Amino acid sequence: MYTTLVSYTILAVTVSSGTLNLDQGYRNTTEFAAEHGITAKEYKVVTKDGYILGIFNLPGTRGLPILLMHGLTDSSDTWLIRGNISLGITLANLGYDVWLGNLRGNKYSREHTRLDPERDAAVYWDFSFHENGYYDLPATIDLVLEKTGASQINAIGHSQGTTIFFVLASLRPEYNEKVNLLVAMAPVAFLQYVTPPLSTIIKVSPELINFGKRLKQYEIFGESITGKAYREVCLKPTIGYLLCAYGYIFPVAGYDVKEYGYKFHYMLTRQFPMSTSLKNLEHFAQVSRRRSFSAFDYGRIGNLKVYGTPSPLNYDLKKTTMPVAILCGESDKLATFKDVLLLKDALPNIVQFSVVDHNHMNHVDFTWGKTMDKYLYPYIFGILDRFGN
Repeated sequence: MYTTLVSYTILAVTVSSGTLNLDQGYRNTTEFAAEHGITAKEYKVVTKDGYILGIFNLPGTRGLPILLMHGLTDSSDTWLIRGNISLGITLANLGYDVWLGNLRGNKYSREHTRLDPERDAAVYWDFSFHENGYYDLPATIDLVLEKTGASQINAIGHSQGTTIFFVLASLRPEYNEKVNLLVAMAPVAFLQYVTPPLSTIIKVSPELINFGKRLKQYEIFGESITGKAYREVCLKPTIGYLLCAYGYIFPVAGYDVKEYGYKFHYMLTRQFPMSTSLKNLEHFAQVSRRRSFSAFDYGRIGNLKVYGTPSPLNYDLKKTTMPVAILCGESDKLATFKDVLLLKDALPNIVQFSVVDHNHMNHVDFTWGKTMDKYLYPYIFGILDRFGN
């Protein structure tokens, strides 16, 4: 999810202490799995730049290990939160060896070998999806291969969970050989055709980003003031649902009211959104404003220092030689159909391109849809059967 609007709107909200129990009703990935008779094993892996990532395994023996990678401000919880119809639970019940990744900064990957996310905030949160793809994803893939003894994985990514694979393939192309198949759900590499309100926010994003930097809000959502404020508002009975579902989630992701639901909103809000960096939001805004899938733009002088050129490097999507199956939705306001078509044309090894046949298929239906087992899973399992062996 791309969260610029709420990130800054809620800075003005006063968080009243003692009025909200953030742990009430909260469950972690291990507890979600246990509710369905599955024992989740947790592993830790250290990236080359010192971030300690939490990775969960739902053990199985069927086929290649499957790595599920979450989107922005999300976590491994997203693959389990819908209970028995959740993709993680469904795959595990079918016997697959399921691995749930977590990117740096979220609740399961908040540690570092030398940095503290609060005391050293300016340095710790100095990352974007670039580092997620260059450091986090290869460390995660290598752990899965090490623990399973497999030579390849199958992967399913959602939103930013696909972006990082394209960064990885561009900058560390040797990892293409380690991915047998990427199922890219609501993939994001281009943001040229997003519509209001997101396009409006992106247009004024430099001012919003500078405002956040002046306030030293390097961490967005999660346990930061922005995250606490979001929950303070969104967990309020009725009004929280109306303000946050109709004022934020649907306008940004697309409208599919029946697939979201009132009760689910309150369960979700205790788990989501998790932390990301202000720099990450800035990077996505740059991708949209520059109309190119590029590395972070530090300005002319900064780019010369970092890249040796006045402009940031473009990620070379032609290096994504791993097989990619794309699933998209026509009502997705974030990974818009036109932007996904741009990605499709740029990738060299598309094995399937499908528009999910669901009338209001939006950005979050891919992980949170109430009946996604009916309209989405036939595509996923059909792809796994054809290309996942």
